[in-house]
Amino acid sequence: MEVLLGLAILLGLIVLGMPVGYALGVSGVLSLLILAPMPMIHGLVGQVVHHTVANYVIMTIPMFVLLSEVLASSGIAEDLMLACNRLMRRIRGGLAMACVLAGAVLAAASGSSTASVATLSRAAYPTMERLGYDKGFAIATISMSGTLAIMIPPSIAFVVYGIITEESIGRLFMAGMVPGLLTALGYIATIVVATRLFPHMVPVLRERIANLVPAEEEPKGRVWPVVLLVGLIMGALYTGVATPTEVGALGALGAIVICVALGRIRINTFGKAVANTLRTSAMIVTIIFGALLFGYFMSLTQMTDAMLEWIKVSGFSPWLVLVLVVIFYLILGMFMDQFAILVLTVPISYALITGLGFDGVWFGVLIVKTAEIGLVTPPLGLNIFIASATTGVQTGKGFKAVTLFLVAELLMLIAMIVFPEMVMFMPNLMAK
Repeated sequence: MEVLLGLAILLGLIVLGMPVGYALGVSGVLSLLILAPMPMIHGLVGQVVHHTVANYVIMTIPMFVLLSEVLASSGIAEDLMLACNRLMRRIRGGLAMACVLAGAVLAAASGSSTASVATLSRAAYPTMERLGYDKGFAIATISMSGTLAIMIPPSIAFVVYGIITEESIGRLFMAGMVPGLLTALGYIATIVVATRLFPHMVPVLRERIANLVPAEEEPKGRVWPVVLLVGLIMGALYTGVATPTEVGALGALGAIVICVALGRIRINTFGKAVANTLRTSAMIVTIIFGALLFGYFMSLTQMTDAMLEWIKVSGFSPWLVLVLVVIFYLILGMFMDQFAILVLTVPISYALITGLGFDGVWFGVLIVKTAEIGLVTPPLGLNIFIASATTGVQTGKGFKAVTLFLVAELLMLIAMIVFPEMVMFMPNLMAK
């Protein structure tokens, strides 16, 4: 009964328009009043704030956000797009495939899905429109390419999951590597299938003729420093020579140095990148504050223990419970913000799934994959809305064209469930 009341307060505040972080905190305090005296609540609030701001890992968030914002504001993403395009332009649908490749590199350099989508929309869509790509297919490709940033490390979603569950963020990053790269290959395969099933969506000969980049516009050596930066980030994470927080700080510094050396950033654009970093980081940390407070309330209700006992008595197999939880996340992703889903549900679902004997890192990758799918699933597919707003294309066209990609996403999710070693291969090889 207490759980239902707490959830009702939370949902009521969200419906009234209160930001998710504040809604979580206020509902958590009000719900705690049912179960605990005021002095205890005062102590919990102080403990949550101190624990969060004093947590070394929390600095990972602003560092990777800054890295992402610097690359986005410097125009380097356009260079990546041009470089990938020169590799793929003689293949039918090559520009769409180049968009996926550029999205993968951006993902490995930033970890911000929304920044990747906005950047790719500006870099890729004008050329795709000029060459005759179907507008809906173009923004669907761009939106899907942006989702790679939530899976390929360094992913901010993994940082938030690791903070909430206290799982190793380094292991989470590495666990997302193979699924992320296979997802990118799945997107490319989907583009190949689309050229066969729906030939009107992709230009034929015009792409080879018109998709030419003048020599003076070629990125030349401007891309390789970013590729090297990505390699250093991945190498440091894999070998364990630096913590994720240190890697984020070094990555942000490296991005600034590269952009300054290439003359791609000015004082005003750097100031804008810092302001966006502060805004995004404050939003995420506020959500974490509220989630931890609400999580204390859920712990005091002993809901997870009751659910585990109920599953034991009912005779449900652990695998059936896991599948039901994943389906629940897929449905939530259609209607809620991905960060809100993580902070609201992970404290319960993590305890439930690990209590059934499953690995917490593996489960984290599954949940982030469902969040990735939710970013392009109607009616609240955030990436589609961002790409639509940037390009001026109707969102309905994007949601219609994204269907083939969603089939590939669901197949990948099933493969990750059936073959856990696909996820755990890299973290099991990491330096201890």
